[in-house]
Amino acid sequence: MIARAQALDALSENEFDVLVVGGGATGAGVALDAAARGYSVALIERADFAAGTSSRSSKLIHGGLRYLQHFDLGLVREALLERRLLVELAPHLVRPLPLVVPAFEGARPDRMTGVGLNLYHVMAVDRIGRRARGRGGEAALETWSPERHRTISGGEVSALLPALAPREPTGGYLFYDCQTDDARLVLTVLGEAERFGAVCVNRLRASALLERGGKAHGVRATDMEGGAELDVRAANVVNATGVWADELRPEELHVEAEVPSIRPSRGTHITLSADDLPLVAGAIVPVTDGRSLFALPWLGRTLIGTTDNDYEGPLEHIAPAEQDVHYLLDAVNEFFATDLGPAQLTGAFAGVRPLISSGDARKSVDISRKAELYETSSGMLTITGGKLTTFRRMAKLVVDRLVEREARDAPCRTHEIPLGQAIAPSELPRVEGVHEQAYHALAARYGHAAHEVLAIAAEHRQLAAPIVPGMPDLLAETVQAARREQARTIGDVLLRRTRLALLAAPALATSGDADGRADDGRDGANGSGAGGMDGRADGGGADPGRGPGGAPGDGAVQNVADVLGSELGWDRAEWRRQLERFREEALAEGVDRCAAV
Repeated sequence: MIARAQALDALSENEFDVLVVGGGATGAGVALDAAARGYSVALIERADFAAGTSSRSSKLIHGGLRYLQHFDLGLVREALLERRLLVELAPHLVRPLPLVVPAFEGARPDRMTGVGLNLYHVMAVDRIGRRARGRGGEAALETWSPERHRTISGGEVSALLPALAPREPTGGYLFYDCQTDDARLVLTVLGEAERFGAVCVNRLRASALLERGGKAHGVRATDMEGGAELDVRAANVVNATGVWADELRPEELHVEAEVPSIRPSRGTHITLSADDLPLVAGAIVPVTDGRSLFALPWLGRTLIGTTDNDYEGPLEHIAPAEQDVHYLLDAVNEFFATDLGPAQLTGAFAGVRPLISSGDARKSVDISRKAELYETSSGMLTITGGKLTTFRRMAKLVVDRLVEREARDAPCRTHEIPLGQAIAPSELPRVEGVHEQAYHALAARYGHAAHEVLAIAAEHRQLAAPIVPGMPDLLAETVQAARREQARTIGDVLLRRTRLALLAAPALATSGDADGRADDGRDGANGSGAGGMDGRADGGGADPGRGPGGAPGDGAVQNVADVLGSELGWDRAEWRRQLERFREEALAEGVDRCAAV
């Protein structure tokens, strides 16, 4: 993405066809779809890109097997077709994941589960699409289709789920869904939208709707960094703010469109070391209350989730509730016959889903995952509900409506636009100091753009070091995040550009003496630090392996602050303020609780 200052100038100087408010998966999808159809597009996000629900999902791209229980066949079919498409468009970001439903004590796998899996597989097949491709139709991409589910032996279950081996499973079902890094998927979609001409800016809050002749004509926005106000003008406004959707012109939405209230549902997840709970495949974990959870291998850790409880409270930062964490741990311990506790957590996070309330208190929040599009008298379009897997379809729904009301001839193209450029780890150049596991992580996270990260590491060798020892994330990624992805804070880097705050929270303890480090040798925007990136081409400055206080390896958070601050021109006071800001964010997000264990 272009630099934030440059993007702000573009917003001030131009009038756009479409303004998208909201930088999560749906907003990013709308920006890409509209830009690819020839619209001039602006997108604004009041926090960071993907800072809300779109970075706090279960990391699955799936049909939603449990929705079959509620006979929501349309939703499952739609999601399964989107799953197939996304794994083709972004094979480095969306990858097949085997999942296992085990059986014990000589029991055969549940027959009804087999019936459901058979239906799941049949609904995933896009026969019409395959015939069209066979006739030379829209066929730039190779079709991916999961293997049909099958029964497997107890030995195969134990091989795929080593953590379950002590319970001696006697068989199970094996089936396939897909997995992603949700925040990286959003950033990649935004990058593609910009390639088609969209202008995207984070930390810009829409405070009021602008009108011309009674119709929406943009928004008045507040820069959350400097406090300045600016008018972003556009012929069409799309509200894609998810759980915040009814905060922009709420009286218009609820009176004119009769929009039911958004019913936030909190989903909590925890991560554990793969040594404590080793998995090769994912597992469906039954819970005594009749629900089920996922236990999934994800980015070198084991991810457990999710809870699904009504939520009332602030929406800015959602911390995992203590009772939810214990609920997940209790379920894992009972199923895997383990004795894991809070001390084993490597991370915990929670998010709220924008479920549509039907007004029926008896209706489970589990079954309200349908997307809804509303148009009011101002012409503003509001899209909410849905799920990560169907973000592209939700975006198409919005832009189709724009095309329809303007009588344009502009068909959707996002089914054929690759998201990023996949690359094999072996194709990346080797850089001194970069551990081999980092190449796999870089290829999966950035695709071909991993070359840019490695070029930074090659030019400034100290940035080839990992942010957290034992993890593949490089300090060079902090520079890439600032230069190419509008990262503005330490949290942007540790929560979303990398996922270290979810995977290595104990290593990010923020109780160190920031004042002591900041006071020693850091003067103004030229302060050098862990990265030695003081804005000069020669990378000069203090010892690149040391922070301002000169202590080698003096803390992952401080080292990220050093590199990011040097890149963004922070002076000593701003460096200290940003460290304190991350402490507050880590506390609000529940990161510090894991770090303090």
